[in-house]
Amino acid sequence: MLDYKIHNYIDGQDELVLIHGLGGNSNIFYKQLKSFKRHYNVITVELPGHGNSPDINSYTEDFSSQLAAQEVIKTLDSIGIHKAHFVGVSLGTIIIHDILKSAPEKVQSAILAGTVTRFTPFSKFLLALGTMVKDFTPYMWIYRLFARIMMPRSNHKESRLTFVKEAMKMKRTNFLGWYDLCHKIEKSIEHVHHFAPDTPKLYVSGNEDHLFLNPLTKDIKKDLNAKLVVINSCGHVCNIEKAKQFNEISLEFLSEQQSVLSQAN
Repeated sequence: MLDYKIHNYIDGQDELVLIHGLGGNSNIFYKQLKSFKRHYNVITVELPGHGNSPDINSYTEDFSSQLAAQEVIKTLDSIGIHKAHFVGVSLGTIIIHDILKSAPEKVQSAILAGTVTRFTPFSKFLLALGTMVKDFTPYMWIYRLFARIMMPRSNHKESRLTFVKEAMKMKRTNFLGWYDLCHKIEKSIEHVHHFAPDTPKLYVSGNEDHLFLNPLTKDIKKDLNAKLVVINSCGHVCNIEKAKQFNEISLEFLSEQQSVLSQAN
């Protein structure tokens, strides 16, 4: 089972599950917790290899994002949460896509920030470069390089430093295990619109998310229940960089879903 924390509980409130990005942990949601807890029962989950969750090499089967998604579901089931709203950032969006495909009935709605669906040719070159040097290079050198390339501008600095700080807590084997999965991420969004056509999905990205925004815009066109909001002057980790705007957008979307559900009943 994964490491998790129930931040608050009020009977009658919906559950809201937060899933972090690679190298980060649930601390990356420090600008969301206060706002979200006013309206929802908030649960943060640490993905395998992060926080106090099991190392990725502790599993008997080959590690994958699908396995991580199943671990999230098992953890939530164990604490009696069988359906919830989900918020994911970066890697967390890949996990949510996998949950939408394997267990769409678990997802009341999904907010996906800094969504990763495909790599550009430049990104693929960097991944290949990292693969060539990862066995004899400190893993944090690779992480810092990618953080700098993904979040290059001065206004991205807080996000960049936050992720680097949290990534330093990871074991090398856990980081490299996740890194080796990067070339498979393009499969994560495949068929999401078939398996979860009725699940409301809000994609939130910064207009400066130069590696991932254009592919995302193309990849969600077939999903009639997907909406994209682009935040100006903002990079990859929009929940940190433009926290107030991100929180307002997210809470408005979640409120809309509750209104629709109330009308249906």
